[in-house]
Amino acid sequence: MVDTSLYAAFLVAALALVVSPGPDMMFIVAMGGRGGPVAGVMAAAGVAFAMLVHAVAAMLGLSALFTALPTLYHVLRWVGAAYLLYLAVKAFRDRSVPVEEGGAVGPGRRRAFWQGAVTNLLNPKVILFNVAFLPQFVNPELGHVMGQFLILGVTLVVIGFAVDASVGLLSGRLSNLLRRSRRVARGLNIFSGTVFTGLAVRLLVASPK
Repeated sequence: MVDTSLYAAFLVAALALVVSPGPDMMFIVAMGGRGGPVAGVMAAAGVAFAMLVHAVAAMLGLSALFTALPTLYHVLRWVGAAYLLYLAVKAFRDRSVPVEEGGAVGPGRRRAFWQGAVTNLLNPKVILFNVAFLPQFVNPELGHVMGQFLILGVTLVVIGFAVDASVGLLSGRLSNLLRRSRRVARGLNIFSGTVFTGLAVRLLVASPK
């Protein structure tokens, strides 16, 4: 169903993309820093779920709406930035006690998942990326174009989740060690809030091209 040579090239390109630090990885590091290893992994799962939605949208041609309706791109961009700023405010205001004193800190598992998913879904740059990236590895002559899109999308999600979950797990374990100090715990929250703010600004100033 897929061109094996194109698929091999896709694997190399996808791996290079997911291991390069980007907004999603920074978000997952921040989530792991706030909530520990479980929150980091669940945030990675949320991002992976959103990537699958983006891949299906690209397969169905829905993402082409951004080309026909530029206003839609900007609306989604502002909504995504507002959501990231909301997360930043929550992180800055978090006064959770260290882990050993008060148990779990930061977002819960379900919340970490949905925050990762929503943040990624509201990033129009990710949608445009799928429109530009995935078709390069589709061979129309083989037929089953939608099936090829799906295989490529699922592959990208699996590779991305494997890398992001590892990053979330490591950042979460490190944060658990550091959170034994109330001062360090507060510093981690400030770090997370700063990351969320930076991602919001990056989303606002990013060019759609």
